Amino acid sequence: MSRKSPLRRAVLPAVAAVVATVALLQVPPEVAAAAPGPGALTGLDVGAANRRVPVTGLYDWSKAGYRGGGALPGSGEVNPNATCQVTAAELASQYNVKPDDGADDTNGIQAAIDGIKGACSPSGSYTKLSTITFPAGRFDVTHEIHVDADYLILRGAGRDATKFVYKPDTNTLYDALTPDGSDWDEDGMTSGAGKGGWLWPGRGLFRVQSRGVHSSYASDYSSAPANRKDIFEGTINVHWKAGVKLRGKPGDTAFAARTGERVVHLAGSGALTSLAAGNLVNLRAANSRKFYEQQQATPTTFPLLNMHMRQQIFTITALDTSARTITLDKPLEYDVPVTSTSDGSAPIDGATYDSKAAPLVDPVLGVGFENLGFTQDMPGLNPAEANNNYGNMAPAAEMHGIVFKWAANSWVRGIRAEMTGSHPIVTEEAKNLQIVDNELNGSWNKGKGGNGYFRGSRVWDSLYAGNTTTLLRHFTFQWSASGNVVIGNSFDSDLNLHGGWERNNLFELNTVKVPYAHRSGNCRANCGEEGGGGPDDSNWYPIWWGAGKKAVKWSGGSGYRNVFFNNAMTKQLTDNGPYNDFYAERHRVYVFGWDGTAYKHLDVGGTPIADWAKNEQLDYTGGHGVDASTTDAASSLFLKSVDGTPPSSSTGTPTTTTTPTITTTPNPGACLTAAFARKSVWDSGYGGGFTITNTCSATVGTWAVEFDLPAGTTVSSSWSSVLTKTGRHYRFGNATHNGSVKPGGTATFGFNAAGQGLPVACSLAGTRCGGTE
Repeated sequence: MSRKSPLRRAVLPAVAAVVATVALLQVPPEVAAAAPGPGALTGLDVGAANRRVPVTGLYDWSKAGYRGGGALPGSGEVNPNATCQVTAAELASQYNVKPDDGADDTNGIQAAIDGIKGACSPSGSYTKLSTITFPAGRFDVTHEIHVDADYLILRGAGRDATKFVYKPDTNTLYDALTPDGSDWDEDGMTSGAGKGGWLWPGRGLFRVQSRGVHSSYASDYSSAPANRKDIFEGTINVHWKAGVKLRGKPGDTAFAARTGERVVHLAGSGALTSLAAGNLVNLRAANSRKFYEQQQATPTTFPLLNMHMRQQIFTITALDTSARTITLDKPLEYDVPVTSTSDGSAPIDGATYDSKAAPLVDPVLGVGFENLGFTQDMPGLNPAEANNNYGNMAPAAEMHGIVFKWAANSWVRGIRAEMTGSHPIVTEEAKNLQIVDNELNGSWNKGKGGNGYFRGSRVWDSLYAGNTTTLLRHFTFQWSASGNVVIGNSFDSDLNLHGGWERNNLFELNTVKVPYAHRSGNCRANCGEEGGGGPDDSNWYPIWWGAGKKAVKWSGGSGYRNVFFNNAMTKQLTDNGPYNDFYAERHRVYVFGWDGTAYKHLDVGGTPIADWAKNEQLDYTGGHGVDASTTDAASSLFLKSVDGTPPSSSTGTPTTTTTPTITTTPNPGACLTAAFARKSVWDSGYGGGFTITNTCSATVGTWAVEFDLPAGTTVSSSWSSVLTKTGRHYRFGNATHNGSVKPGGTATFGFNAAGQGLPVACSLAGTRCGGTE
């Protein structure tokens, strides 16, 4: 391409990693403080009062997270009924669940959950939560624990104190593998009318999902062996049993509803059970050939599929039984054809597929995991062999940590996962989750079939904040995930838009540092991609985007308006080489899959790319799939306040102050001066910044400010600059967006300091730039 890419400009020069804020997350007293991961912003105030008014032209993320922006529960939301508070002593005396005794604790833990489900969940609420409190020590688990009691917190004594060790038994390990033995074969795992795909995304240590069995599967469930019974659990919710078909809307009979509308037209027959105001409904739009064409996915070598790529969970605000319509709580983000052919498309695979409105008959609500750790024990395997190994070391043991399926308004905070079988946290049909201040480290399986992700699939309106992950395959949104916010996390893997029409997701203030070893070709056993295919020779960059023609093989192309803003993203391009900046203009809004008004596939010279691999560094701005036409001066599109505010661990009251600015005359021929001002002060530090002014008649293209800080004071975070540090000496070079300073113009950058010492020995391009106070 002839245009010079802002991404290309950033990738070629080597730069230093950007330092991100490290502070303590505010949690209620009963949740012990947890050490933040390196680079994670665990001091962010994500409360409703600190959320910005939606930015014009972007999605409204103000309702992301637990209960649409509500505070996570504290002691005031606990059920006062002692029956609903299972203490560590009661776990031991009533359920024989004792730490460090070497006994299998699975059945006892399940019995405690089932007791809460029967006695407390029916009368519980978000302000009457039950708790099961685990003491410090090791708890041994051999099969999946079903956390299907509403309004329940599972709480440990600390992420390093309470540890669940999962060693899957023979009825939990997958006994159906692909012919080459490289991956779990869910379609080959059958029993009666069911198959293992109904379990998707697979078994875990904890599963937040209904165990209800639909009456039509009662016989199959009864006759199924122990390692097949869970195939039929939870199917009371699935669309082919609970879903209602749709009909055309007046004047537009091919569609039951269109993008931006809230009223959906139901078919003239079909039970309206559970489609009541206040209930949750999953609205599923059938794939059609025209929809695939919209993704620039045809022609493709992979088969098009009859399925529901476009879907979302909504709250029903009204049911009109006479007109047979439901009204949703928010506008639709996709068109809903009545069937896969009603939009004028030819059938896919010779069959017509229905769109449906599927009520969530038995969703699991208000479940929280707090202050505990877990790992999957794999005797005979060395965790070091899994480092940067993007293959499957033990395909039969691809067990997840925490699975959310058909769940809403739930959370995970303060947990540490070490070496899970596959995904440490994974969703499949979930809404308004809050995943905050967790550490997720390593997976035994990160290869063929799609394993080892921090994965948000079919997840909506959820918040991922202050998490640290290491040695996983991807952070992934997939399968129609929408309205989610990923803020202030630290990743050593890529931000992955995996495909399936995910849209309207926000990634900001994340530190993404991707080593050279993080690439598809770094694989030592059972290698390959989700959906089939072997590893390639490309590098995984900080962003991965699902191109339509290739992404068809697992679910379809990435969708529209996925936004990247103010992230510190770097990629190591050679082994032991420097980390290079990727999309370095921190205050430019990069909107993927968008031309400013509508969806746009990424293209090169007007030709849609067939694969993101080998095309990561091209320029897609200016009408080629990435809208970068706007900037925002704030540090966050989601939050009102981030920069220059005290960390949440501060006990003092911030004060606003302005340090007298002292500038000096530049050396002969120099054009720049710099002035320092301290903007805010708190008991453990302050926020300050520099203003660089061009006093000459010509534009200056670059600048750098250097100074020392006294012992006891360090820079904890910075913005609008590239920071390098040697001992107590700091150098702030310009960022891409503010290096050019016009005559009479200014540029600014800022930093937060831990400690009260002010800059000394300040210089600007060799010119003294002023004392400090």
